[in-house]
Amino acid sequence: MPPAKQRELDLTGFPPGTVTEYTTLVCLACIFDIFTKQLNLAPRTAFSEIKRHTPTIAELTSRGALRPYFDSEEKHPHCPYCGSAKRWLARFDTYCIEGGKTTDAARRALLRKLPKAEDQFVLQEKKSDSGAVFFEWLDTLGRSLDLNDEAWLIDASRMYLERREPKTNWDEVFDELRAVRRSSRLSEGWERDGARLFLAPSLYSEALLIQYLVSRSHAHGGLTLEGRLTLME
Repeated sequence: MPPAKQRELDLTGFPPGTVTEYTTLVCLACIFDIFTKQLNLAPRTAFSEIKRHTPTIAELTSRGALRPYFDSEEKHPHCPYCGSAKRWLARFDTYCIEGGKTTDAARRALLRKLPKAEDQFVLQEKKSDSGAVFFEWLDTLGRSLDLNDEAWLIDASRMYLERREPKTNWDEVFDELRAVRRSSRLSEGWERDGARLFLAPSLYSEALLIQYLVSRSHAHGGLTLEGRLTLME
């Protein structure tokens, strides 16, 4: 769609960690080639099918895009399969919003504001259980962190706490924070003391588990604020 007609979505009303964004490119030349050469469709029919087609959620959010879909961060990308230039490429921006009490009101408000003309926005719903939603969030979290920088341990704790208590101003809590510690006084909740954040034992253990799961699946060894742990520990 021409830049003048593009509209940016205001997602500030959603709690942190409940919206995941994906950008995927699709090569129309590849699709046209498949329809005409492999499926033996007439060119006019192929164009009609391309215009009518709506990608699936899996095609738009897959971590490993397959032809004719691909990922690229280049300003002027080319199709990696056939070399077609930008004018043959279509871009899809996908926003996955978790359903639930914390997002229902914001989601309804967003849907009311979306333009209905020109099919600029297409809504698709996907049913998932809480476990699947959590591990999808965990996978996205792991991909957004730099595991070679130990600051990721605090970042992971923050993102989990944002998800757990979305109404708290965590920007203020984590401003110039240097350490996250287990509290020997608190039975629940958290408190900040200087540049340190103290978490109740149960909450601290949850933060360690998040760190373990992220680092175990990406770096092998389960690095946490307490050092490398095993599941038994």
